[in-house]
Amino acid sequence: MTGRNLRLRRLRTSTPTLSGRKRGAQPKVVALGGGMGLSASLAALRRITGDLTAVVTVADDGGSSGRLREELGVLPPGDLRKALAALCGDDDWGQTWARVIQHRFQSRGDLHEHAVGNLLIVALWEQLGDHVQALDLVGKLLGAHGRVLPMSAVPLELQALVRGHDPARPDEVDTVRGQATVALTRGEVQSVHLVPNDPPAVPEAVAAVLDADWVVLGPGSWFSSVIPHLLVPELLDALTQTKARRVLSLNLAPQPGETEGFSPQRHLEVLGRHAPKLALDVVLADEAAVPDRESLDEAAKRLGAAVELAPVAFAGGTSQAEGSGGAVPKHDPELLAAAYDRIFRMHGRIGPWR
Repeated sequence: MTGRNLRLRRLRTSTPTLSGRKRGAQPKVVALGGGMGLSASLAALRRITGDLTAVVTVADDGGSSGRLREELGVLPPGDLRKALAALCGDDDWGQTWARVIQHRFQSRGDLHEHAVGNLLIVALWEQLGDHVQALDLVGKLLGAHGRVLPMSAVPLELQALVRGHDPARPDEVDTVRGQATVALTRGEVQSVHLVPNDPPAVPEAVAAVLDADWVVLGPGSWFSSVIPHLLVPELLDALTQTKARRVLSLNLAPQPGETEGFSPQRHLEVLGRHAPKLALDVVLADEAAVPDRESLDEAAKRLGAAVELAPVAFAGGTSQAEGSGGAVPKHDPELLAAAYDRIFRMHGRIGPWR
Protein backbone atom coordinates (compact mmCIF):
# COMPACT_ATOMS: atom_id res chain seq x y z
CA MET A 1 0.00 0.00 0.00
CA THR A 2 1.42 3.40 -1.00
CA GLY A 3 1.84 6.18 1.52
CA ARG A 4 -0.93 8.18 -0.18
CA ASN A 5 -3.39 5.27 -0.03
CA LEU A 6 -2.50 4.67 3.61
CA ARG A 7 -3.27 8.31 4.46
CA LEU A 8 -6.60 8.05 2.63
CA ARG A 9 -7.44 4.88 4.53
CA ARG A 10 -6.70 6.56 7.85
CA LEU A 11 -8.84 9.56 6.93
CA ARG A 12 -11.70 7.31 5.87
CA THR A 13 -11.64 5.19 9.03
CA SER A 14 -11.34 8.25 11.28
CA THR A 15 -14.35 9.99 9.69
CA PRO A 16 -17.94 8.96 10.52
CA THR A 17 -19.56 7.01 7.70
CA LEU A 18 -22.67 8.15 5.87
CA SER A 19 -24.75 5.42 7.45
CA GLY A 20 -23.32 5.81 10.95
CA ARG A 21 -23.35 9.59 11.23
CA LYS A 22 -26.29 11.44 12.69
CA ARG A 23 -27.57 13.95 10.19
CA GLY A 24 -29.50 17.13 10.26
CA ALA A 25 -32.05 17.91 7.58
CA GLN A 26 -29.51 18.81 4.90
CA PRO A 27 -27.03 17.07 2.61
CA LYS A 28 -23.30 17.41 3.23
CA VAL A 29 -21.86 19.09 0.12
CA VAL A 30 -18.29 19.79 -1.00
CA ALA A 31 -17.76 22.23 -3.89
CA LEU A 32 -14.46 22.37 -5.78
CA GLY A 33 -13.21 25.14 -8.02
CA GLY A 34 -11.97 28.69 -7.95
CA GLY A 35 -12.76 32.24 -8.97
CA MET A 36 -16.17 33.39 -10.19
CA GLY A 37 -17.35 29.90 -11.09
CA LEU A 38 -16.93 28.53 -7.58
CA SER A 39 -18.47 31.71 -6.14
CA ALA A 40 -21.57 31.16 -8.29
CA SER A 41 -21.86 27.58 -7.10
CA LEU A 42 -21.42 28.51 -3.44
CA ALA A 43 -23.94 31.35 -3.63
CA ALA A 44 -26.45 28.76 -4.85
CA LEU A 45 -25.51 25.88 -2.55
CA ARG A 46 -25.64 27.95 0.65
CA ARG A 47 -29.33 28.46 -0.07
CA ILE A 48 -30.09 24.74 0.17
CA THR A 49 -27.63 23.37 2.74
CA GLY A 50 -25.84 24.62 5.82
CA ASP A 51 -23.32 21.77 5.63
CA LEU A 52 -21.10 23.15 2.89
CA THR A 53 -17.33 23.07 2.31
CA ALA A 54 -15.46 24.83 -0.49
CA VAL A 55 -12.13 23.38 -1.66
CA VAL A 56 -10.30 26.09 -3.57
CA THR A 57 -7.47 26.04 -6.08
CA VAL A 58 -4.23 27.81 -5.08
CA ALA A 59 -2.42 28.36 -8.38
CA ASP A 60 -3.33 32.02 -8.98
CA ASP A 61 -0.33 34.18 -9.80
CA GLY A 62 -1.92 37.40 -11.01
CA GLY A 63 -3.09 40.66 -9.48
CA SER A 64 -3.09 41.19 -5.72
CA SER A 65 -2.76 37.45 -5.04
CA GLY A 66 0.27 37.15 -7.27
CA ARG A 67 1.98 40.11 -5.65
CA LEU A 68 1.42 38.78 -2.13
CA ARG A 69 2.52 35.33 -3.21
CA GLU A 70 5.75 36.65 -4.70
CA GLU A 71 6.56 39.05 -1.88
CA LEU A 72 5.63 36.88 1.12
CA GLY A 73 5.80 33.34 -0.21
CA VAL A 74 2.19 32.62 0.85
CA LEU A 75 -0.68 30.82 -0.80
CA PRO A 76 -2.53 33.11 -3.22
CA PRO A 77 -5.51 34.28 -1.14
CA GLY A 78 -7.75 35.72 -3.87
CA ASP A 79 -9.88 32.70 -4.76
CA LEU A 80 -10.19 31.83 -1.06
CA ARG A 81 -11.44 35.36 -0.41
CA LYS A 82 -14.00 35.14 -3.20
CA ALA A 83 -15.31 31.86 -1.82
CA LEU A 84 -15.70 33.38 1.65
CA ALA A 85 -17.55 36.36 0.18
CA ALA A 86 -19.91 34.05 -1.70
CA LEU A 87 -20.74 32.24 1.55
CA CYS A 88 -21.77 35.48 3.29
CA GLY A 89 -25.47 35.71 4.08
CA ASP A 90 -28.01 38.03 2.48
CA ASP A 91 -28.56 39.99 5.71
CA ASP A 92 -26.92 43.35 6.41
CA TRP A 93 -24.03 41.76 8.32
CA GLY A 94 -23.21 39.30 5.58
CA GLN A 95 -23.49 41.73 2.70
CA THR A 96 -21.50 44.43 4.51
CA TRP A 97 -18.63 42.05 5.18
CA ALA A 98 -18.79 40.65 1.65
CA ARG A 99 -18.29 44.17 0.30
CA VAL A 100 -15.51 44.92 2.80
CA ILE A 101 -13.35 41.89 2.01
CA GLN A 102 -13.88 42.39 -1.74
CA HIS A 103 -12.96 46.09 -1.55
CA ARG A 104 -9.81 47.03 -3.46
CA PHE A 105 -7.66 50.02 -2.57
CA GLN A 106 -7.10 52.62 -5.26
CA SER A 107 -3.88 54.56 -4.85
CA ARG A 108 -0.60 55.51 -6.47
CA GLY A 109 1.35 53.40 -4.01
CA ASP A 110 1.97 49.78 -3.10
CA LEU A 111 -1.58 49.22 -1.83
CA HIS A 112 -3.10 49.86 -5.26
CA GLU A 113 -5.53 47.06 -6.25
CA HIS A 114 -4.87 45.01 -3.13
CA ALA A 115 -8.10 43.50 -1.79
CA VAL A 116 -8.87 43.99 1.91
CA GLY A 117 -9.75 40.32 2.30
CA ASN A 118 -6.43 39.21 0.83
CA LEU A 119 -4.52 41.25 3.40
CA LEU A 120 -6.73 40.00 6.25
CA ILE A 121 -6.27 36.34 5.27
CA VAL A 122 -2.50 36.66 4.88
CA ALA A 123 -2.20 38.53 8.21
CA LEU A 124 -4.02 35.69 10.01
CA TRP A 125 -1.85 33.10 8.28
CA GLU A 126 1.22 34.88 9.63
CA GLN A 127 -0.31 35.29 13.09
CA LEU A 128 -1.62 31.75 13.50
CA GLY A 129 0.75 29.77 11.29
CA ASP A 130 -2.14 27.56 10.16
CA HIS A 131 -4.00 27.97 6.85
CA VAL A 132 -7.13 26.12 7.90
CA GLN A 133 -7.45 27.71 11.35
CA ALA A 134 -7.04 31.19 9.87
CA LEU A 135 -9.67 30.64 7.17
CA ASP A 136 -12.08 29.21 9.75
CA LEU A 137 -11.57 32.35 11.83
CA VAL A 138 -12.27 34.64 8.87
CA GLY A 139 -15.39 32.62 8.10
CA LYS A 140 -16.56 32.99 11.69
CA LEU A 141 -16.01 36.76 11.53
CA LEU A 142 -18.04 37.01 8.32
CA GLY A 143 -20.79 34.68 9.49
CA ALA A 144 -20.05 32.52 6.43
CA HIS A 145 -22.56 29.78 5.63
CA GLY A 146 -19.92 27.10 5.16
CA ARG A 147 -16.22 26.39 5.35
CA VAL A 148 -13.41 27.33 2.94
CA LEU A 149 -10.27 25.20 2.51
CA PRO A 150 -7.30 25.40 0.13
CA MET A 151 -6.81 22.28 -1.98
CA SER A 152 -3.08 22.26 -1.13
CA ALA A 153 -0.94 23.88 1.54
CA VAL A 154 1.78 24.90 -0.93
CA PRO A 155 1.55 27.52 -3.70
CA LEU A 156 1.21 25.82 -7.07
CA GLU A 157 2.26 26.84 -10.55
CA LEU A 158 -0.05 25.96 -13.42
CA GLN A 159 1.66 25.02 -16.67
CA ALA A 160 -0.07 24.28 -19.97
CA LEU A 161 0.85 22.84 -23.33
CA VAL A 162 -0.63 25.31 -25.82
CA ARG A 163 -0.80 25.03 -29.58
CA GLY A 164 -0.47 28.40 -31.30
CA HIS A 165 0.29 30.45 -28.21
CA ASP A 166 2.51 32.53 -30.49
CA PRO A 167 0.29 33.64 -33.42
CA ALA A 168 3.36 33.67 -35.64
CA ARG A 169 3.78 29.91 -35.06
CA PRO A 170 0.18 28.59 -35.08
CA ASP A 171 1.11 24.89 -35.37
CA GLU A 172 3.77 24.77 -32.66
CA VAL A 173 3.10 23.64 -29.09
CA ASP A 174 4.68 25.70 -26.32
CA THR A 175 4.75 25.38 -22.54
CA VAL A 176 2.90 28.33 -21.00
CA ARG A 177 3.56 29.03 -17.33
CA GLY A 178 1.27 30.70 -14.81
CA GLN A 179 -2.49 30.64 -14.31
CA ALA A 180 -2.96 34.24 -15.42
CA THR A 181 -1.09 33.59 -18.69
CA VAL A 182 -2.89 30.31 -19.38
CA ALA A 183 -6.27 31.97 -18.86
CA LEU A 184 -5.49 34.60 -21.50
CA THR A 185 -3.66 32.50 -24.07
CA ARG A 186 -4.62 33.02 -27.71
CA GLY A 187 -3.77 29.44 -28.51
CA GLU A 188 -5.50 26.11 -27.94
CA VAL A 189 -4.76 24.51 -24.57
CA GLN A 190 -3.87 20.84 -25.03
CA SER A 191 -3.32 19.87 -21.40
CA VAL A 192 -2.33 21.31 -18.03
CA HIS A 193 -0.20 20.13 -15.13
CA LEU A 194 0.95 21.47 -11.78
CA VAL A 195 4.39 22.29 -10.42
CA PRO A 196 5.21 20.56 -8.14
CA ASN A 197 3.52 17.64 -9.90
CA ASP A 198 2.72 15.74 -6.68
CA PRO A 199 1.54 18.47 -4.31
CA PRO A 200 0.23 17.50 -0.88
CA ALA A 201 -3.50 17.93 -0.39
CA VAL A 202 -4.84 19.66 2.70
CA PRO A 203 -5.98 16.75 4.93
CA GLU A 204 -9.21 18.51 5.88
CA ALA A 205 -10.10 18.84 2.19
CA VAL A 206 -9.53 15.13 1.58
CA ALA A 207 -11.58 14.24 4.66
CA ALA A 208 -14.43 16.50 3.52
CA VAL A 209 -14.60 14.80 0.11
CA LEU A 210 -14.57 11.33 1.67
CA ASP A 211 -17.36 12.29 4.07
CA ALA A 212 -19.62 14.13 1.61
CA ASP A 213 -23.03 13.20 0.28
CA TRP A 214 -22.46 15.26 -2.87
CA VAL A 215 -19.34 16.65 -4.51
CA VAL A 216 -19.84 19.53 -6.96
CA LEU A 217 -17.12 20.29 -9.53
CA GLY A 218 -17.40 23.44 -11.62
CA PRO A 219 -18.46 25.75 -13.10
CA GLY A 220 -15.39 27.87 -13.68
CA SER A 221 -12.30 28.36 -15.82
CA TRP A 222 -11.87 24.83 -17.09
CA PHE A 223 -8.10 24.53 -17.28
CA SER A 224 -7.16 26.93 -14.48
CA SER A 225 -9.89 26.41 -11.84
CA VAL A 226 -11.70 23.10 -12.44
CA ILE A 227 -9.14 20.59 -13.73
CA PRO A 228 -6.34 21.53 -11.24
CA HIS A 229 -8.23 19.73 -8.45
CA LEU A 230 -7.83 16.52 -10.43
CA LEU A 231 -4.05 17.04 -10.59
CA VAL A 232 -3.56 16.79 -6.80
CA PRO A 233 -3.07 13.02 -6.35
CA GLU A 234 -4.55 12.67 -2.86
CA LEU A 235 -7.54 14.77 -3.80
CA LEU A 236 -8.14 12.79 -6.98
CA ASP A 237 -7.91 9.56 -5.01
CA ALA A 238 -10.52 10.87 -2.60
CA LEU A 239 -12.79 11.90 -5.49
CA THR A 240 -12.59 8.46 -7.06
CA GLN A 241 -13.03 6.57 -3.78
CA THR A 242 -15.69 8.64 -2.01
CA LYS A 243 -19.19 7.26 -1.64
CA ALA A 244 -20.56 10.70 -2.45
CA ARG A 245 -22.41 11.37 -5.68
CA ARG A 246 -20.53 13.66 -8.07
CA VAL A 247 -22.08 16.41 -10.16
CA LEU A 248 -20.21 18.43 -12.77
CA SER A 249 -21.64 21.87 -13.48
CA LEU A 250 -20.80 23.15 -16.97
CA ASN A 251 -20.14 26.76 -17.88
CA LEU A 252 -22.73 28.92 -19.58
CA ALA A 253 -20.37 29.65 -22.48
CA PRO A 254 -16.79 28.95 -23.58
CA GLN A 255 -14.26 31.19 -21.87
CA PRO A 256 -12.51 33.67 -24.17
CA GLY A 257 -8.91 32.54 -24.58
CA GLU A 258 -8.91 29.40 -22.46
CA THR A 259 -11.75 27.37 -24.03
CA GLU A 260 -12.67 29.47 -27.05
CA GLY A 261 -14.83 27.40 -29.42
CA PHE A 262 -15.33 24.49 -26.99
CA SER A 263 -18.66 22.67 -27.17
CA PRO A 264 -20.19 21.41 -23.89
CA GLN A 265 -19.19 17.86 -24.76
CA ARG A 266 -15.61 18.90 -25.45
CA HIS A 267 -15.37 20.20 -21.90
CA LEU A 268 -16.22 16.67 -20.71
CA GLU A 269 -13.73 15.06 -23.07
CA VAL A 270 -10.90 17.29 -21.82
CA LEU A 271 -11.76 16.55 -18.20
CA GLY A 272 -11.86 12.84 -18.93
CA ARG A 273 -8.39 12.93 -20.50
CA HIS A 274 -6.94 14.54 -17.39
CA ALA A 275 -8.66 12.12 -14.96
CA PRO A 276 -9.59 8.96 -16.86
CA LYS A 277 -10.49 7.02 -13.69
CA LEU A 278 -12.94 9.63 -12.39
CA ALA A 279 -16.61 8.76 -12.80
CA LEU A 280 -19.44 11.26 -12.53
CA ASP A 281 -23.11 10.84 -11.67
CA VAL A 282 -24.69 13.99 -13.11
CA VAL A 283 -23.70 16.68 -15.60
CA LEU A 284 -25.64 19.92 -15.14
CA ALA A 285 -25.90 22.36 -18.04
CA ASP A 286 -28.00 25.36 -18.93
CA GLU A 287 -30.59 24.28 -21.46
CA ALA A 288 -29.92 27.30 -23.69
CA ALA A 289 -26.17 26.53 -23.83
CA VAL A 290 -26.50 23.01 -25.29
CA PRO A 291 -27.04 23.05 -29.06
CA ASP A 292 -26.46 19.29 -29.42
CA ARG A 293 -28.11 17.33 -26.59
CA GLU A 294 -27.36 13.93 -28.13
CA SER A 295 -23.59 14.55 -28.31
CA LEU A 296 -23.55 15.83 -24.73
CA ASP A 297 -25.48 12.75 -23.56
CA GLU A 298 -22.93 10.50 -25.25
CA ALA A 299 -19.96 12.34 -23.72
CA ALA A 300 -21.56 12.26 -20.27
CA LYS A 301 -22.36 8.56 -20.58
CA ARG A 302 -18.68 7.81 -21.17
CA LEU A 303 -18.04 9.34 -17.74
CA GLY A 304 -20.92 7.37 -16.18
CA ALA A 305 -23.17 10.40 -15.86
CA ALA A 306 -26.68 11.48 -16.79
CA VAL A 307 -27.33 14.95 -18.18
CA GLU A 308 -29.66 17.37 -16.43
CA LEU A 309 -30.65 20.53 -18.30
CA ALA A 310 -32.09 23.49 -16.42
CA PRO A 311 -32.35 27.27 -16.84
CA VAL A 312 -29.57 28.55 -14.58
CA ALA A 313 -28.44 31.74 -16.36
CA PHE A 314 -29.14 35.21 -15.03
CA ALA A 315 -31.65 36.92 -17.29
CA GLY A 316 -30.16 40.35 -16.61
CA GLY A 317 -27.12 39.87 -18.84
CA THR A 318 -23.41 39.35 -18.21
CA SER A 319 -20.70 40.12 -15.70
CA GLN A 320 -17.06 41.07 -16.17
CA ALA A 321 -14.81 38.06 -15.71
CA GLU A 322 -11.81 39.04 -13.61
CA GLY A 323 -8.67 38.56 -15.64
CA SER A 324 -10.46 37.52 -18.81
CA GLY A 325 -10.80 40.92 -20.39
CA GLY A 326 -14.37 40.30 -21.45
CA ALA A 327 -17.96 39.88 -20.32
CA VAL A 328 -19.32 36.41 -19.62
CA PRO A 329 -22.82 35.07 -18.89
CA LYS A 330 -23.70 35.00 -15.21
CA HIS A 331 -25.40 32.28 -13.16
CA ASP A 332 -28.57 33.14 -11.28
CA PRO A 333 -28.04 31.86 -7.71
CA GLU A 334 -31.73 31.12 -7.15
CA LEU A 335 -32.10 29.17 -10.40
CA LEU A 336 -28.82 27.33 -9.83
CA ALA A 337 -29.91 26.48 -6.28
CA ALA A 338 -33.18 25.07 -7.61
CA ALA A 339 -31.27 22.93 -10.12
CA TYR A 340 -28.90 21.57 -7.47
CA ASP A 341 -31.76 20.87 -5.10
CA ARG A 342 -33.65 18.92 -7.74
CA ILE A 343 -30.53 16.91 -8.62
CA PHE A 344 -29.86 16.09 -4.97
CA ARG A 345 -33.44 14.86 -4.52
CA MET A 346 -33.77 12.98 -7.81
CA HIS A 347 -30.32 11.44 -8.18
CA GLY A 348 -29.13 11.12 -4.61
CA ARG A 349 -29.64 8.26 -2.27
CA ILE A 350 -32.77 8.48 -0.16
CA GLY A 351 -30.72 10.18 2.52
CA PRO A 352 -31.62 11.07 6.10
CA TRP A 353 -32.08 14.71 5.03
CA ARG A 354 -35.25 13.79 3.10
